[in-house]
Amino acid sequence: MTVSPKQKIDWRKLRDLSALLKKNDLNTVCVSARCPNKSECFGKKTATFLILGDTCTRHCRFCSVKKDGSLQPPDIEEAQRIAGFARSLDLDHIVVTSVTRDDLADGGAGHFARTIAAIKTDNASAIMEVLTPDFQGDMAALDMVMGSAPEIFNHNIETVPRLYAEIRPQAGYRRSLDVLAYVKAHYPAAVTKSGLMLGLGETRAEIVSVLRDLREAACDVIVLGQYFQPAKENVPVSRYLPEEEFSELVEIARGLGFLSVAAGPYMRSSYMARELYQKIKNQFRS
Repeated sequence: MTVSPKQKIDWRKLRDLSALLKKNDLNTVCVSARCPNKSECFGKKTATFLILGDTCTRHCRFCSVKKDGSLQPPDIEEAQRIAGFARSLDLDHIVVTSVTRDDLADGGAGHFARTIAAIKTDNASAIMEVLTPDFQGDMAALDMVMGSAPEIFNHNIETVPRLYAEIRPQAGYRRSLDVLAYVKAHYPAAVTKSGLMLGLGETRAEIVSVLRDLREAACDVIVLGQYFQPAKENVPVSRYLPEEEFSELVEIARGLGFLSVAAGPYMRSSYMARELYQKIKNQFRS
């Protein structure tokens, strides 16, 4: 499906949610990454929780999350604050992501597991979606996260392999594919999901090649969105894709066998996460 956010923003709810997040000392990727959908999502009382602080150890050129600052140890009370916050809003689909913390021995996997466990203890019926870093290819760290049984595992491929050295210099294209393939092979009941930003200089052939690679890694869901330059220090936009090109890519992805495809200028991997899961959830119920 192609998606463009057109819903009316409830500014009162937006202000209320912003105040509640601040009061509970919680970070969101919506704010830290300057997501273009923040106002809409906050207005609907939804957010993607950002754990392990607000400072990343990597320097991806597309991302505006803070990269220079003091790295603090994981806040052991953060999991309970998120669980309580989610319960207070009666959330039934909760997305948790993190900054990348290569400085930690487990990459923060244990903190992901604690957060999932805390949420599920408070609300066993909630659908848990995690958007994780690659943990430097440490499969034991992935086991730690998946041992807490999130229903959806998301890891973004972000761009085509040719652009990794420029856009994601500390990441690895093949490593990210291996992460997705490992999770599906060892935890087949989980939905696997990835996201790709477009407009960074990639070609149509390169996009299709990445889609094929993701399907070979048994990725179930793909999200395609337009890259917008979040700040002047980030890499500039190379091209803005027209709506019809997103529609064409949806058909290509469906033809390759993705169970769900979402594409459009404002699509992000955690945007409309609940709606995407609802479309395919019955295929993963035992």
